[in-house]
Amino acid sequence: MGTVTIGVSIAVPEPHGSLLQERRAGFGDAAAHGIPTHVTLLPPTEIEETGLPAVEAHLTEVAAAGRSFPMRLSGTGTFRPLSPVVYVRIAAGAESCARLQRQIRDASGPVARELQFPYHPHVTVAHGIDEAAMDRAFEELADFRAEWACTGFALYEQGTDGVWRKLREFTFGGGAVVPQQATPADRGTIPTTSR
Repeated sequence: MGTVTIGVSIAVPEPHGSLLQERRAGFGDAAAHGIPTHVTLLPPTEIEETGLPAVEAHLTEVAAAGRSFPMRLSGTGTFRPLSPVVYVRIAAGAESCARLQRQIRDASGPVARELQFPYHPHVTVAHGIDEAAMDRAFEELADFRAEWACTGFALYEQGTDGVWRKLREFTFGGGAVVPQQATPADRGTIPTTSR
């Protein structure tokens, strides 16, 4: 057996996930269709394939101790000039994401690792494309809004073709969250007027 590259993330649900994936592709990001729209909890991490059962057991424990929480996306941000990324901001749920990613990367677990940058939960909508397209992504998605109850996360594996595929979902144990009432503009819509 060899090594595999895994990642753990919270999927952005439909119809928001497909909408943002199509927009990302439209900005010229060639990786868009190989990466489901998500909030990263564990960035791409190479492990021995034989270590997958231990990772799954660890993620099962983390999920069992977790509870649903409200997630809300609102507006855009960027990591430029440090990193060529434009993203949709997490307006609610960021603290819960930060807690989860710390538990997943815990030093006593099978995927303990340091991060290249401080953890900042977000949804990437443009990465490594030309500056004009990055500016367009930042401006055109500035009014994007979406809201849902996060009920778990998933383990993904990156194939040799570069595409990320879901291996397993992990649902939080106990508790339910009723999302706040949202206006039509909060349901993942993008106004047709430009800013």
